[in-house]
Amino acid sequence: MKKRLLSTLAGSISLILSAGSLAGHHQHEGKEVVMNNLKTNQSMGTVKVSSYDDDGVVFTPNLSGLTPGIHGFHVHQNGDCSTAMKDGKKILGGAAGGHFDPEDTNKHRAPWSEKGHEGDLPVLYVDENGKATQPIFAPELELEDIEGRALMIHAGGDNYSDSPKKLGGGGERVACGLIGK
Repeated sequence: MKKRLLSTLAGSISLILSAGSLAGHHQHEGKEVVMNNLKTNQSMGTVKVSSYDDDGVVFTPNLSGLTPGIHGFHVHQNGDCSTAMKDGKKILGGAAGGHFDPEDTNKHRAPWSEKGHEGDLPVLYVDENGKATQPIFAPELELEDIEGRALMIHAGGDNYSDSPKKLGGGGERVACGLIGK
């Protein structure tokens, strides 16, 4: 039931966004972000990042090779997808830092909340064939604020909370790309 509801919701959002307008608003040309698998450094496809007038940012994925289901999807602070060491452990994509949080809220929340990281995005839905194509709308972002930052896909889902696990419980970083300036 949850899977069907998520798929229906994602499909509805996709239809609205692909129509090109919502209450007189339009999606504008954006940037193409190449997403690479952090283990193999192979391309998994692209995500088009576009402004939606002054009302947010649309992320339109064209990705393959991902595990079916939902994945945490975030804008990270630094425009660097390389590996970094943290607490003596090698972290794939660790140089990207944490979620984009210009207001220093230090809280992981829903993408429509003004009380959390601005880089917290709606989950990325991957179909049973490992493809992600459903557009994602982030109402609290502006394209110029995220240029030069990293776009990250996590192995697990996202509960939009710091409880019971920090940062929504998405787990390891599996794919990363840089949002060009």
